[in-house]
Amino acid sequence: MFRRIFTAFTLVFSLSFTSFTHADEAAKPAITGTIQSQMDALLKDDFEQAFSYASPMIKQMFGSPQNFGTMVARGYPMVHRPADIRFLELREIAGALYQKVQVRDGKGQFHVLDYQMIKDETGWKINGVQLLKGSDLSA
Repeated sequence: MFRRIFTAFTLVFSLSFTSFTHADEAAKPAITGTIQSQMDALLKDDFEQAFSYASPMIKQMFGSPQNFGTMVARGYPMVHRPADIRFLELREIAGALYQKVQVRDGKGQFHVLDYQMIKDETGWKINGVQLLKGSDLSA
């Protein structure tokens, strides 16, 4: 009896994990494309285009592309002017998808950021970015 319950639990857990893994793999190119497109726009100081990749909550919070651009330039200079970008793992935390990104800034410092992503009718949007502690590593 215990063996049957354990086998059933293992099967359900495996299927749940597998379906999430497939969802990750299917979503990752679109998610990384959104982040890369925003960084490309920021590199050109095209704050209007960069702002278009933000979620409705972020748009409401900052109100305008100019306010958003000022916040990024001052608060996330490594994202505003990255020298190198590397996409790490995509994972689910409490039902939300987070894309981890390693950025090397113009001074050679590495930073790891977590991008919370949401999907709306137009595609994936950035719903927040967090600089992970201890991510300032020397090159």
